[in-house]
Amino acid sequence: MTLSLSSLPAAEADPPESASPSGAGTSAEPKDQSDQSAAFPYISAESLDLVELLRNAHHPGAGAVVLFSGEVRDNNRGRDVACLEYESYGPLASKMIRDILQEAKEKWNLQIVLAQHRIGKVAIGDTAVVVITASAHRSEAYAANRHIIDRIKHEAPIWKCEYYTDGTHEWGNNCNCHSITGDNAKHIYETAPGPSATSSGYPGPSAPPNQSY
Repeated sequence: MTLSLSSLPAAEADPPESASPSGAGTSAEPKDQSDQSAAFPYISAESLDLVELLRNAHHPGAGAVVLFSGEVRDNNRGRDVACLEYESYGPLASKMIRDILQEAKEKWNLQIVLAQHRIGKVAIGDTAVVVITASAHRSEAYAANRHIIDRIKHEAPIWKCEYYTDGTHEWGNNCNCHSITGDNAKHIYETAPGPSATSSGYPGPSAPPNQSY
């Protein structure tokens, strides 16, 4: 599902994953930004509408808008990928994404923040996750965006299956940090070039391998 902006709604009931709309065709009028969570669910079974999301990410107090689109590529770990499939525990994933956005909004003083993740099968070149941040200055928008996508990827209860062109497939976590840390609870978060730290203090490379986006 997605969240946005100036005021985040209180606890809300999350729709079933299979019934989650993408928000396509909704009005871009930013009159009541709190309504955007209904228009753009955090978890969506439909294709993500980047144009519509971006259209709703402008604010008169924001001088910078950053959009990250995590897209499915055709290879991973030396194997040819046909497509990906995502599953999630919808209510918990939605709550976690909402909380991550709220934390980032407060920490970086964002005017608008949106995030949405696909479930179901996602074709090569399609968007699996999108994060948009808008703030007065670009440094805050970039930093918040990176923080949000790292936390969603590593912490939200979303699972990924890779389908390969040879007919085989493999289920796993949305991230593959456990292949390095040896612990599903320990994650390597991407940072600027150079040594990186993790939530567990595990020193790792700046870009963990085997990432789908």
